Amino acid sequence: MPLKLEDIIDIPQFQMLQDRLNEIRLLPIIDTFTKECFWIEADTSIGGQRVIQVLTRIAAIHGLPEQIVVDNGPEFISNAVDAWAYARGVKLQFIRPGKPVDNCYMESFNGRFRDECLNENWFINLDHVRTIVEAWRVDYNQTRPHSSLGDLTPAEFKMQALAKIA
Repeated sequence: MPLKLEDIIDIPQFQMLQDRLNEIRLLPIIDTFTKECFWIEADTSIGGQRVIQVLTRIAAIHGLPEQIVVDNGPEFISNAVDAWAYARGVKLQFIRPGKPVDNCYMESFNGRFRDECLNENWFINLDHVRTIVEAWRVDYNQTRPHSSLGDLTPAEFKMQALAKIA
């Protein structure tokens, strides 16, 4: 039986990011294999219930992973996220406190995201943040080649991986 798209999804990682100047919180979620950014949630507050809404939306599109790498932020260690993961058989892999190297793909992504998107834009309101962030995410996934992917975009790399396993 041929493998499906969700079979090539590796280990999603996410970490809360805060833009203090604009008083917004951002939750980018990336795949460590394809480097695809599945989603970037933006709001003034993102708690455990909101995290599971985002994860449920992503799982409906990409399927459920075996595990998710997260930091030890309060939104990730919440009972809501733990119950969501347990009910779906998803293991939450917490990085060691003070060891960002355990979440190196996310750290690299967040640095690039901050430099290229957050630091380059002055946001008018939350809708403006979401519009700019989504445009950046689409460009990151579909236009920009990544040296770690053989100079392919995440979208091209995913399609190539699918073609190899089909």
